[in-house]
Amino acid sequence: MTATLAGPAGQRSRGRVVQAGQRRRRLAGLLVLLLALVLAVGLSLAFGARAIPLGAVWDALLNPPTGAQDPDTIVVRSLRVPRTVIGVLVGMALGVAGALMQGHTRNPIADPGLLGVNQGAAFAIVLAVVVFGVQDLSSFIWFGFAGAMLAAIVVFVLGAVGGRGATPVTLALAGAAVSALLYGIISAIVLGNRQGMETYRFWHVGSIAGRDFAIAGQIAPFLVVGLLLALMNTPGLNTLSLGEDVAKSLGQDLRRTRVTGVLAITLLTGAAVAACGPIAFLGLIVPHVARFLTGPDYRWLVPFAALLGAVLLLLADVLGRIVSGDSFEVGIMLAVLGAPVFIVLVRRRGLARL
Repeated sequence: MTATLAGPAGQRSRGRVVQAGQRRRRLAGLLVLLLALVLAVGLSLAFGARAIPLGAVWDALLNPPTGAQDPDTIVVRSLRVPRTVIGVLVGMALGVAGALMQGHTRNPIADPGLLGVNQGAAFAIVLAVVVFGVQDLSSFIWFGFAGAMLAAIVVFVLGAVGGRGATPVTLALAGAAVSALLYGIISAIVLGNRQGMETYRFWHVGSIAGRDFAIAGQIAPFLVVGLLLALMNTPGLNTLSLGEDVAKSLGQDLRRTRVTGVLAITLLTGAAVAACGPIAFLGLIVPHVARFLTGPDYRWLVPFAALLGAVLLLLADVLGRIVSGDSFEVGIMLAVLGAPVFIVLVRRRGLARL
């Protein structure tokens, strides 16, 4: 009898030891990523077309000179600090949105723009420039965010038509249809309007340059709400990963889980895209790297994706500044760097499975 009871008890003990080891490794991974983010922030403040020593960066942040400011202080406080803050916010948003999108669609090549958010924001911004004559970046960001939200709502409604509710397949098909329609309309508008073409081309590249604290303040509330919804969505995603039938048998409300996830994706992606334009590959690659580090548990995967997204976006921006003297926007650099990484991910079947 003692031997019979010792077996299950020993297995439970070993299981607790394994779980404790996994928790320690994941906490250590979060700490490493936090340190990497601090390093990336420092590099973003110090390097660029004009290299500034770290000591001068520190003085510019904490002990700015009185009276006439020197050039280093102006560059750091007026240009690089807002750019870095925007980079952190947008990187976190796209990393988390990509993780949620891949989890909800069960599609390893899904990215945050699958809901038509990118084209919705682009369509609204083109209308703001061409129809309403809006020229200020901080003003047409609101148009971009409204367009992103409206496009996501239309996609979700179309995906839910038929009585079965929105499913991963119907959402993907509706998103592709809406994106194609809006892209055609945008092309027709900008081809006949030079100002609209110039604004759309500049925005569509994907950039965190030229943004100030006002824009960070505009998108921050939406990003905070989106991140909170994403964290609330993680238990439901863990259950969904077992399959819809199993999730239903465990009492999971699939409709509420999907609505929460879609709302979080829309808020995060809509705010990021409206502020910086569509930034390719970040929301596609980051979730795979985070999943490789943490495993399939979304309670850990989402925080890892947030930190990884911020780090990778800042490093790509710094590399673009160093290589081209600030001529290569971060969207271009991520496309150049992301394509080969994506090919490697596709060839490694273990990372491609969800």
